[in-house]
Amino acid sequence: FRDAGVSAVVILANFAANLQKIMHQVPVRHVIITEIGDMLGGMKKTVVNFMVKRIKRMVPPFSIPGAIGFNYALREGRKHPWKRPGLKGEDTAVLQYTGGTTGVSKGAMLMHRNLIANLEQLTAWLPNVVAGREIFITSLPLYHIYAFTLNCLFGLKMGAFNVLIPNPRDMPRFISRLRKYRFTVTTGVNTLYNALLNQKDFAKVDFSAFKIASAGGMAVQDSVAERWKKLTGVSLIEGYGLSETSPLLSSNPLDGRERIGSIGMPVPSTDLIVVDDAGREVDPGQPGEICVRGPQVMKGYWNMEEETRAAFIDGYFKTGDIGVMDEDGFFRIIDRKKEMINVSGLKVFPNEVENVIASNPKVADVGVVGVADPKSAEVVKAFVVRKDQGLTEEELIRFCRERLAPYKVPRMVEFREELPKSNIGKILRRMLREEQVGLHNKNHPYT
Repeated sequence: FRDAGVSAVVILANFAANLQKIMHQVPVRHVIITEIGDMLGGMKKTVVNFMVKRIKRMVPPFSIPGAIGFNYALREGRKHPWKRPGLKGEDTAVLQYTGGTTGVSKGAMLMHRNLIANLEQLTAWLPNVVAGREIFITSLPLYHIYAFTLNCLFGLKMGAFNVLIPNPRDMPRFISRLRKYRFTVTTGVNTLYNALLNQKDFAKVDFSAFKIASAGGMAVQDSVAERWKKLTGVSLIEGYGLSETSPLLSSNPLDGRERIGSIGMPVPSTDLIVVDDAGREVDPGQPGEICVRGPQVMKGYWNMEEETRAAFIDGYFKTGDIGVMDEDGFFRIIDRKKEMINVSGLKVFPNEVENVIASNPKVADVGVVGVADPKSAEVVKAFVVRKDQGLTEEELIRFCRERLAPYKVPRMVEFREELPKSNIGKILRRMLREEQVGLHNKNHPYT
């Protein structure tokens, strides 16, 4: 809020108590509070709001002096004439803050033309999405760039019916929603699709109208993609994008040429290249940092000129992801550049190790990080949520030795009940790494 200079907030009453706690720290001057039933009208509005507040007690007490109601704001607004603002395509439409999974969150300035370009790219890439005929399952928060563009903006453009899933972690309720609708399109991340597959009742869902399963936000594991296709009959179509790129940059085609483990090909009007540390383009099959140029790329970071300059090279945006382009133009992500593990000078990418561990039928979830080691700089450590409680550390390490080069095999395995995740279900390796630093520095004054 401070970074963006937010002066007005529209907030659901359910969360107003959280805003109250930080009001003295942020530049907010105007607060508009809405309730779940506000737009229902008549008696239904009164009943729903009463149930939410008094019966279900979903609204914690709060006090924000000067706050006004959403419907009151609308009534007051109708008294004033509306003048169309003089907007240009290059004007900033939104500040889309990055997830901050590998560092400080930054405000990506997305222009109106960035968002419109990405909608046109989506329209060209998804010709089987029929205007006015689709039912989207929206389980990701709409403030995340993936759902904001694909579900919200693209859904509006195509006249789709969006089924909003407020809490996708509540699997029984989530699946009950899926069983209620003959949905056609889903969006999600690997951990979400994996969690659904681990629910017995998911097999009872009607997939007869289902045609597109979009996956992004993190790498899709081979075992998840294979199980998903077998159960639903629909391939997990993996795509790739970032907050800074509105987000879509590439996707697998929907004509049967999709490849497990690939992020597909660039969408129209988009150039993807792979460069080495010196910024030179590498040959197909060689790993390097993926860089992009296209109409969906942001104009820069909000109030961060130095970071903006550092993010571009020769007009291309540097994604921070290490990838490979195959001979026929399909791309693959190896991993985040900042999350590479250095084992005696050899590169280990967490995605590869996670993919192998996830293929073990006794594993429900996995995250891999590097931890400091005096002999080899770093060693590989795996954090695992078991599906079968009989799985042992020795058994899992033996499983990895049969499938990975010796230096890539985890030296340590830690079993947990759950792993730290972002609001879209992405495993937060940064938090796992920070925990290990704390464990090794217990006497440090800031640990």
